[in-house]
Amino acid sequence: MTTAPAIDREVARTRQRRAPSAFQRRRKLAGWAYAAPTAIFALLLFVVPLFTVGQMSLSEWSLLGGDKGFNAPENYVGLADNPLLWPSIVFTVKYTVIVTVIMLALALGIALIVQEQSRWNSIVRTAILVPSALGLASASLLFWGLYSPNIGPISPILEWLGIIDEPISFLGTPDAALWSTVFLIIWRYTGFYMLVLMVGLQGIPGDVYEAARIDGASRWQTFRSITLPLLRPSIALTLILCVTGSLLAFDQFFILTKGGPDNSTITIVQLIYREAFQRFDLGAAAALSVVVLLALVVINLVQFRALRDKE
Repeated sequence: MTTAPAIDREVARTRQRRAPSAFQRRRKLAGWAYAAPTAIFALLLFVVPLFTVGQMSLSEWSLLGGDKGFNAPENYVGLADNPLLWPSIVFTVKYTVIVTVIMLALALGIALIVQEQSRWNSIVRTAILVPSALGLASASLLFWGLYSPNIGPISPILEWLGIIDEPISFLGTPDAALWSTVFLIIWRYTGFYMLVLMVGLQGIPGDVYEAARIDGASRWQTFRSITLPLLRPSIALTLILCVTGSLLAFDQFFILTKGGPDNSTITIVQLIYREAFQRFDLGAAAALSVVVLLALVVINLVQFRALRDKE
């Protein structure tokens, strides 16, 4: 029969085993020390601005006059009275669909081509990836110069070849401005998405393709039944990045078109910029920013849910 002192000693040993040692405590403190800079960074540059934007959206907040007090829900109700709200939403969605479809199809096609063994692969990959190293603002300024009828080389070359009789207005009409900007974005980002898809392609085991060839599968059957299903995680990543980036488009349109002609190429982020820095109404701009943030969260959740169901 176990005596009381024996039980006490067993309880003491159990507590001693459960109690963290000095080494474990030091490791835990070291872990917190390593994580602290990132936590502080996220707190100062994400959490605090997020709460500040939320406060602005519920207040009458002028860029020059500062906070003038709580006025909710006036900023949110006033969004419906903005004549540029729905045109900017329609244009942003239209631009997002066009860019996403063209860029993902082009990136996937190029990734499949350069995946094949060829002595030209390294040259092709480098040529396609070079634009990805250029900043979007720099690329937009470059294309603004190329599109310019005064200093751009495109129209003079085409006129010299006899293809056109007068300079082309790349940014003079709504459709021309849209497609000129789409061409810039495809040139700038296709290489990046091609790289993401190439990584996914290289992760597909070669034995699977070998088995398909033995079974007599055609190239289309192999692509449809093997490549696309196994490439789904990479396609999902590129889809989410492309959709989110396109919905938040600002630099390219701000530099190339300034929202013109006749506000036909104004995006939702440009509208936020106008409310904040041209009309000096930070409250309305913050309310619109909150709405855009919520919309992005919903869109991404829908994409994650759809992709998870497919998995």
